Amino acid sequence: MKKVLVIEDNKDNLKLITYALKRSGYEVVAAETGEEGIELALRERPAFIVMDIALPGIDGLETTRRIRASDINDTIPVIAITSHAMQGDRERIVAAGCNGYLEKPIDPLTVVATIQDILKVEKE
Repeated sequence: MKKVLVIEDNKDNLKLITYALKRSGYEVVAAETGEEGIELALRERPAFIVMDIALPGIDGLETTRRIRASDINDTIPVIAITSHAMQGDRERIVAAGCNGYLEKPIDPLTVVATIQDILKVEKE
C-alpha cells in the first residue's frame, strides 16, 4: 500500500481527501501545518504529497520550497490543492516546486483519478 502525506489544515477537507485516497487503496498520513508536514515528509518518505497552499504558519508554497531544499529534493511529487485559483497562481505554485495543481472544492469521486493523471504526466 502506497503512503501519501496530506498537508491540510481544514478538518473537513482533510477528511474528504483522506476518504477518497483510502478508498483507492492508499495509506494516509496527515499534517495540519507546514512545519509538521516537513517533518512527516522527511520521516515517512511518502509516494506523493497533497499540499494545501493556505496553511497556518508557513504556507504551502514555503513548505514545498523547504521540502525541495531538503534531501528529498524533487524525488517526491507534490500536488497543490487550493481555493486560490486566480491568474498567475498556477505559475507561482509550479515555481515553488509543486508538480501539479488541483482547485477546491474537490470532488471526492474524481480527485484520486485527477491526482493519478498528474503523477502520470510527471513520469513521462
